Amino acid sequence: MNSFEKVYKIVSKIPKVKVSTYKQIAKLTEIKNPRLVGFCLHKNIDPKKIPCHRVVKSDGSLAKGYAFGGLKKQKEILEKEGIKFSKGKIDLQKYLFNN
Repeated sequence: MNSFEKVYKIVSKIPKVKVSTYKQIAKLTEIKNPRLVGFCLHKNIDPKKIPCHRVVKSDGSLAKGYAFGGLKKQKEILEKEGIKFSKGKIDLQKYLFNN
């Protein structure tokens, strides 16, 4: 299984009202640099099946390069799913998905 497949497999398991971080996914897939996780997600061909909008930075903020409509669109999707933001960040204590 290549890096893309590993990342997609993990991200596809993140349920609604939960998020994961690039760093967390990098650890689970044994990818050394979390930016590679972002690269994989940027190439996502099926965002409905692989909910890359549920992947955020380690501090709970959103990355600027969301490939499917930008930062504003990602926030909108997450809010529709029930994620709450406070001062532009997600409370990872509450919303972090533990694979």
